[in-house]
Amino acid sequence: MKTKYFLYARKSTEDEERQVMSIEAQIAELAEYAKRENIEITETFIESKSAKKPGREVFNKMMTKVHESKEPIGLMAWHPDRLARNSIDGGQIIYCVDIGKIVSLSFPTFWFEPTPQGLFMLQVAFGQSKYYSDNLSENVKRGKRQKLRRGEYPGKAPFGYVNNQKTRDIDPDPVKAKIVKKSFEEYATGKYTLDSLGIRLSFWGVVSKNGTPLAKATIYRMLTNITYLGLIIFAGETYEGKFTPIVPRATFEAVQKVLKQRARPRKSKKSHNFPFCGLLVCGECGGAITAQFAHGSGGIYRYYRCTKKFGKCHQGYLREDLLADQLKNRLQNVAICDEWVEKMSAQVDVWEKEKSNSSQSFAQNLEIKIKETETKLDILVNAFLDGSIEKETYLIKKDELIKTKTAFFEKKSDFGRKGNNWIEPLRDFIKTAHHAKKLALSNDFYEIKSLTEKIGTNRKMIEKTAKLDLIRPYELIAKFSDFCAARLRHPPAGALNICSKIKKCSDWSGKRDLNPRSLGL
Repeated sequence: MKTKYFLYARKSTEDEERQVMSIEAQIAELAEYAKRENIEITETFIESKSAKKPGREVFNKMMTKVHESKEPIGLMAWHPDRLARNSIDGGQIIYCVDIGKIVSLSFPTFWFEPTPQGLFMLQVAFGQSKYYSDNLSENVKRGKRQKLRRGEYPGKAPFGYVNNQKTRDIDPDPVKAKIVKKSFEEYATGKYTLDSLGIRLSFWGVVSKNGTPLAKATIYRMLTNITYLGLIIFAGETYEGKFTPIVPRATFEAVQKVLKQRARPRKSKKSHNFPFCGLLVCGECGGAITAQFAHGSGGIYRYYRCTKKFGKCHQGYLREDLLADQLKNRLQNVAICDEWVEKMSAQVDVWEKEKSNSSQSFAQNLEIKIKETETKLDILVNAFLDGSIEKETYLIKKDELIKTKTAFFEKKSDFGRKGNNWIEPLRDFIKTAHHAKKLALSNDFYEIKSLTEKIGTNRKMIEKTAKLDLIRPYELIAKFSDFCAARLRHPPAGALNICSKIKKCSDWSGKRDLNPRSLGL
């Protein structure tokens, strides 16, 4: 009676675009071989799955049919490694040969007979296949470890980066890197949730495969991905990457702080549009100022009032539009005109150039600290290799030193970019004061609230009046508004004079008494 054969063809990857010709080539070669050897193929099994681990569905289906068959079966494959690369699947085939379920194994490139010698050679072939698979895995791991030592990213680039085939590393994507940085900066402000940030990303064209905004889990993984700091975490160990970071450490840590604060958010049944909630406290009892709807002669209005949480309070209600007018008047006190912005910005550029080559001792001190950290890292690694310290202690200390080293590098980069630490705050002051001029004429209540929080402290509402203390240096323009108004007749001189006074108070510590005589006004 002629033996019936099952043909089994397999390729290692499940990707349809890779090794796509492997299956066709195997079937074509095996068909020619079967015709030449006069072998009858009753069923063909095709699978795209790695044989390194047991659990292949098509293979298991074929073996089930082998066990259920009342007649002995023969198997045909291109090579024994197509059938099995692990000890379980290989042992299953050998056992079926032992009990007579499989009476023949045919391979165009390998000879087999169901004899003790043939079974021994089959075991050797399966063992070689397993050895090749294990060795390949070890080579891949060794290659990844070497890449990590060189500071190269070992896998597919995360969003915001692209894989560089020449350097075998990752580079920031010209567009996506800016989107990632902007996402971190906006989430750090606390104005966005994971859902609203997903909508913001979709506005920039970053969506899921089906065109919907990214899921919260995806955005969370992006916001907590330490790769954007230039670090790599692999197998629980931190490595220093040589690729360019996308997000500054201060911004990254600010985002982590916001995420931590929102880890257990309070649930709200319904969200109301009350933009000034959380901005003020009651000037009489110290309770929070809340908001509510109320019906009036002209319709429904929004009012702000004390929650009276701490007992009896005599403060009345204040309509939202009246509160907005008061806040806009306060913003007007710290606003500067367009011509002043231009002159002040030009003067800051001059100061920045003058200071760009100064403080070399600071940079040299950073270099010394970086070298000291590298020396500590070398000592730590040598101690671990010598067996002087435990692996757990080694990983903790290494993580600390790597983060310290990258922090020093970031300080060095910031120093080279910013010069002195008062340049950027002064630029931000000019930008904010100019923005206050625009907001004082707008009805963007959320932006008005945000800027009021930035420039004012001790914010209260008493006798239907919003009061706040301006922080330095914004109180300069408000406190000396008469001087500023006088200088508006000569904008260049006035702008440079005020800018110089702000520079003198660039520590903004509050220790200095601001008065016209001390500032030369």
